[in-house]
Amino acid sequence: MEDTKIRYSDKQLEEFRIIIQEKIDQAQKDLELLKGAYMNDHNNGTEDTSPTFKAFEEGSETMSKEKNMQLAIRQEKFIRDLKNALIRIENKTYGICRATGKLINPERLKLVPHATLSIEAKNMQS
Repeated sequence: MEDTKIRYSDKQLEEFRIIIQEKIDQAQKDLELLKGAYMNDHNNGTEDTSPTFKAFEEGSETMSKEKNMQLAIRQEKFIRDLKNALIRIENKTYGICRATGKLINPERLKLVPHATLSIEAKNMQS
C-alpha cells in the first residue's frame, strides 16, 4: 500500500512547531542551570574539616563539574537538533523519514520531535 501523503499538513506542522518551541525553551532553561552549576566555583565551607574529607569533597566537586559539562554539551546538541527540526518545519520537510521518504509516526514525533528516521528505518540501522 503506497502512502500518498508526502508531508504533514500546515496545521499539523504548526502543532509540532509549538511542541518543539516549548522543548527548546525548557532545554535552554536547563542548559543555563547546568552551566551555572559547572561555572560556579563556590566553596562549601570545608576549610575547617579534616584534610581527607576536603580532598574527597574537591574530587567529587571536580567529578560533578565534568558531569555537568558533559550534560551541558549534550543539552546544546539537543537544542541544535530541535532548531534544525524548526527549519524542517519551515521547509515543510518535517516528519519525513530521511531513509524511507515516508512519514514518521506522529506519536514518535511527539516523543522525539527532532527525529529524522522512522522506527522502521532506525531498526534497519541496528
